[in-house]
Amino acid sequence: MKTDRLLFGAAYYDEYLPEDRIETDMEMMKRAGMNVIRIAESTWSTWEPQDGVFDFSHLHRMLTCSKKYGIQVIVGTPTYAIPTWLVRKYPDIITETHEGPGRYGHRQNMDITHPMYLKHAERIIRRLMEEVQPYDHVIGFQLDNETKPYDTCSACAQEKFVTYVRELFHDDLNLLNEAWGLDYWSNRINAWEDFPDVRGTINASLGEEYRKFQRKLVTDFLAWQSDIVQEYARPDQFITQNFDFDWRGHSFGLQTEVDQWEAARSLTITGCDIYHPSAQDLTGKEIAFGGAIARSIKKDNYLILETEAQGNHGWLSYPGQLRLQAFSHLANGAVCVEYWHWHSIHNAIESYWKGVLSHNLKENATYREACRIGADFEQYSTHLVNLKKHCSVGILLDNVSLDALRWFPIPNGPAYNDIFRWIFDALYEMNVECDILSSENDIDLFGQYKLLITPALYSVSDRLTEALKDYVHAGGILLSTFKTAVADRMLKIYHDDQPHALTEVFGMTYDQFTDGINVGLKEMQFEKSTNSVNQSNSLCVHDWMELLLPDTADVLAFYDHPHWGDCAAITGNQFGQGYAAYMGCYTDADILKKLLDFLCDKSGIVREEAVYPLIIKRGTNGLQKEIIYYFNYSEEEQTAVYHGADAHMLLSGCRSQSVNSDAASDEVNTDAVIKDGDHLTLSCWDFLILEEL
Repeated sequence: MKTDRLLFGAAYYDEYLPEDRIETDMEMMKRAGMNVIRIAESTWSTWEPQDGVFDFSHLHRMLTCSKKYGIQVIVGTPTYAIPTWLVRKYPDIITETHEGPGRYGHRQNMDITHPMYLKHAERIIRRLMEEVQPYDHVIGFQLDNETKPYDTCSACAQEKFVTYVRELFHDDLNLLNEAWGLDYWSNRINAWEDFPDVRGTINASLGEEYRKFQRKLVTDFLAWQSDIVQEYARPDQFITQNFDFDWRGHSFGLQTEVDQWEAARSLTITGCDIYHPSAQDLTGKEIAFGGAIARSIKKDNYLILETEAQGNHGWLSYPGQLRLQAFSHLANGAVCVEYWHWHSIHNAIESYWKGVLSHNLKENATYREACRIGADFEQYSTHLVNLKKHCSVGILLDNVSLDALRWFPIPNGPAYNDIFRWIFDALYEMNVECDILSSENDIDLFGQYKLLITPALYSVSDRLTEALKDYVHAGGILLSTFKTAVADRMLKIYHDDQPHALTEVFGMTYDQFTDGINVGLKEMQFEKSTNSVNQSNSLCVHDWMELLLPDTADVLAFYDHPHWGDCAAITGNQFGQGYAAYMGCYTDADILKKLLDFLCDKSGIVREEAVYPLIIKRGTNGLQKEIIYYFNYSEEEQTAVYHGADAHMLLSGCRSQSVNSDAASDEVNTDAVIKDGDHLTLSCWDFLILEEL
């Protein structure tokens, strides 16, 4: 979906404010160059204070005033936080989970399969859509908010699960028992009415199938909402959802509870929420990996529907960083940057998750920097909107494999998302941009990439292994890590040689593994130093090591250990026209980067000279010109050597310039032609944007 300009704004809640200041807020937003707000997604109890009693006065205030100030609106359906009267009438709407019964208070605590929840949710959605229809400046709709199954284990959900399983196994209990191995510990199910409560299972196959079912609940729920909204929406209005990510105090990796590729089928455009460390901890990695996933879900640009302005404690940006962050989102393919939220809230759990404005609701340094971002977005929209990325590397992610490493974790070792981020962060620091692929949905796209990487792809189907085999045979370069191709899609371990169905591709197998304690690597064939084969890296292997047994494969590194020194740690194998490397251990990042560098050379991927903290992002704009972003994520001045066709400086961060609410944006200097080989200097936390002539 193409947009005609960059969108910039914030979530806005008139109903949360301690005083009537909507005119003041809209005027301040307009002055900041904000052209969009998101409203309505969290206040069902305001719109419907009692069953069947509706009050949309706040909604109409926000819509009327935003129209007056020329600010567009994204309306969210308010179904992720339920009103008290609904719980009083139907107490079992609060779902039971693996942890037991829930209690009212938190958001997202309801059973999304409950028929009375769905009945009342449909009613409020329809009433909201009817109220919104007359406003032509409503540009789109957000379905729910960071939707998940909320670990619903209610009687209703489990009844639906049994129906789902009966369809999956064609009503054949023998097939079910064989597929899940339920003879173990007498877990065999011999009658459908004996199907046990899923919360007690020790069987990973049954437990994982329930996780798949829960993810499907989200897909179905969003599709159901989308169908309702489409009955009212104009053809020019989009439908989105603000997907979020795994959480480690900030956005971290693949979302565990949603198959975002499947869930996005009912959307016009992907939206996402990215939160990240700032100040001295700002690296841009979270912006990059979240953007890569969001961009890859629908193979298109995406909306940042939530990111921090001041944000959580410790996230206050250094002067200039807010602007750096905003353009970092654009460089990854975003066409919208919206803050959560406009004003800091004066009560409840998120009181200190601060917005653009602080609690006194006055102009501050964050607001003044937002003014400059708004002016930049307005001036350079035609050059920066709808950026298209062209990546040579694809990383294959998989929800089932993520769950598998929860059922069967590496003791004291990395979880699935740690392994993903180990790979992604190394590529990021090397300035190798990548797309994220779904193991279920993107098999047909493998051939578009010169290098394909599968981090801990524990669960594989025969269709997937055949596709990987064909990819390498046709000339692709494949890197797989430990814990790849172990089990089928129901987490039953294959009983052939590992990695399943790929031993010919990798030219090796293994049947033993152990902890990586006091282990290094030696005789590394992938280091560029002429003395590399004699070098040893002490204690660079951690937590996990598979003892690889090469057949046709070359050994790229052996373990440096008194007892495992004859065992291969990393192998590489020519297969057909391509090459497949297998990394049997979890190593320091510098070892991984050397291997990735080796594979990039082998696949013909041209590398940037610069490395982190100098990050370079490229893409093609709507004018069919190459755009090159340079970001300095550090306190130290950085110098880059430009490589490309003649270009001009489109925009500079110029942090040394004063920042105030009415500061004019930098003028494009079309006179200064930047040529291949020219040096570019970036001050701390600064950025430059070039456009090829």
